[in-house]
Amino acid sequence: MFISSQNPPPSFKDFTLVLPAVAVGNVGQLAVDLIVSTLNMSRVGYIHTDCLIPMTGNNPYTTCKDDAEELHTPAEVYTAAGLKTAVLQIRAPIIQTKSKKFRQLLVSWIKASGFSRTVVLSSSHAYQRDDQQLKGTPLRYLVTPALLKVSAVALEELGWREMERVAAFPGLTDADTDPRLHVPGGGITKGLYMDSCAADLPLAVLLLFCSEGDNIPDAFTLVNHLNDWLHLLDNPSQKPNKWKIPTSWSLLFGNGIPPALF
Repeated sequence: MFISSQNPPPSFKDFTLVLPAVAVGNVGQLAVDLIVSTLNMSRVGYIHTDCLIPMTGNNPYTTCKDDAEELHTPAEVYTAAGLKTAVLQIRAPIIQTKSKKFRQLLVSWIKASGFSRTVVLSSSHAYQRDDQQLKGTPLRYLVTPALLKVSAVALEELGWREMERVAAFPGLTDADTDPRLHVPGGGITKGLYMDSCAADLPLAVLLLFCSEGDNIPDAFTLVNHLNDWLHLLDNPSQKPNKWKIPTSWSLLFGNGIPPALF
């Protein structure tokens, strides 16, 4: 359930919601970090659930000593009211046995809040692509029928490539087997997309094929791809880079190798 830190609670009517899937390389979460930090979004509440591994930490978007020691939780909601955009940042893994429950919680909250559209930022294992997915850009998208009704023209103008369906058994040709949607390493991406189709939610998935490692470049690629559609920033890829890197990114890979080791 959503618990607001404001009184009265904020209205999300006609807002665009952006949220990450906890997936390979954490690319979606890193991209959301860039959005929250760059737009200086305000924290307006959090999602209280037992579906995420419980954790807490200091403010990942601190800009001064006064807010550095604020406590933050695994699933928090931020808004940029002027842009009618909200973000749900998820910082903890989903408990495997409660994945379906978490998806249902998200769908219920999205419907109750009145968001005009939802965008899921995700990633998938690059090494598990089939032949057709190796061609061209590593970026793909999925869109529910409800969103396609209102965004078909915009998506066509962008020229994006839809996520291909693949054979259920690669290498075997069977006329009785239909191609299926497969998002290896994508966490709840496929399940949330299917649930949203069933619930008639206007939802899109923006996805990047990647590998584990230093995924900061992947995050910039994905957030620039999103910006081509939502226009959160003007010309963000121009130098100097307009996306603001949060202070917490300095801790992504821990401390350096201690000299005493040598």
